[in-house]
Amino acid sequence: MAISPDMAEDLARAVSSLYEEAELVLVERIRAALAQGLESPRWAELKARALGDLSAAVQAVIDALAADATDATAQAVAEAYTRGQQAAVAELGAVGVGQAAAAAEAIPAGAAVDRLAAAAVEETSSVHQRILRASMDAYRDVIARASAAPLTGANTRRQAAQRALDKFAARGITGFIDARGRAWDMVSYTEMATRSAVGRAAVQAHTDRLGAAGVELVRVSRAPEECPLCRPWEGKVLLREGPGGGRTVQVRHATENRTVTVRVSGSLREAREAGLLHPNCRHQVSAYFPGLSRALEPVEQRGTYEDTQQQRYLERQVRAWKRRAAAAMTEDARRRANARVRAYQARIRELTADTGLPRKSHREQITGSR
Repeated sequence: MAISPDMAEDLARAVSSLYEEAELVLVERIRAALAQGLESPRWAELKARALGDLSAAVQAVIDALAADATDATAQAVAEAYTRGQQAAVAELGAVGVGQAAAAAEAIPAGAAVDRLAAAAVEETSSVHQRILRASMDAYRDVIARASAAPLTGANTRRQAAQRALDKFAARGITGFIDARGRAWDMVSYTEMATRSAVGRAAVQAHTDRLGAAGVELVRVSRAPEECPLCRPWEGKVLLREGPGGGRTVQVRHATENRTVTVRVSGSLREAREAGLLHPNCRHQVSAYFPGLSRALEPVEQRGTYEDTQQQRYLERQVRAWKRRAAAAMTEDARRRANARVRAYQARIRELTADTGLPRKSHREQITGSR
């Protein structure tokens, strides 16, 4: 059974949904704090005095998130590692009793899992340090913009506050930079980081188990709507470990006492460093058995890579407008936000109908992990 980061998508989603729901709770807390006493001419003064109370409420959300996310991340990495080992056992069991028996032997995994989990927790825990500042900055920004409204009436103040709060809800908590210098919002960053961690755990477990059985070659699958980073590696045979670079090698036949010629396109590490098996990658890596593994069949394309990116953009818009609905201070603002949600969902339906891409409704949801 081949392994792919996509096999652990549900595990990463379980973690990122915690951050998504925490962000929604923060938007609702800020909205409730701002809406209270909005008709009072002393509103701005009262809101400024309430900074400490809101800060304590936000910190309580952060503390609960940190505890839940740490546990969930560790569990996700451990489960991904288990899935990777099980995939290798299934592959090896299909070709030979000796290899299957070797693969089935217990391989100490505790240290590897702990190391991978610790790295994932460290990467996502840095997010927590920014949440409080970003939330309080948004609160102060709403007060400042509402106070600067040209009229003093409560309706004008409400409109100004709503516009500023809409801006915060639409963009989410931002300011997270990855190792490549790319900017992310909180939810997208934690989902990317967790996907990377669980995908790395699954692939490492798979290749560790193959190595224990003496399998040194793996092959990359074909996948529909492949991205430019992955396309050069499709169908290629790679060294499980070792130096990069393409070459032709003589290796022992998987089941017979003879050698066969195999074209090796590089190492798995080299391919991953070039972008293969990135977060959201649907390519799989499987054991390659010289003399037995057959050529891969072409896969049916359901659309283009650009179509998949358009779908993800529309999904982000759905979630953004759902946050705007949660931030609405009036029923009219909530209705307008929900109308935009439905409009973007209609565009997703049109895109999936035209291209054949599967609709992934869970990516449009702000799940109930509160």
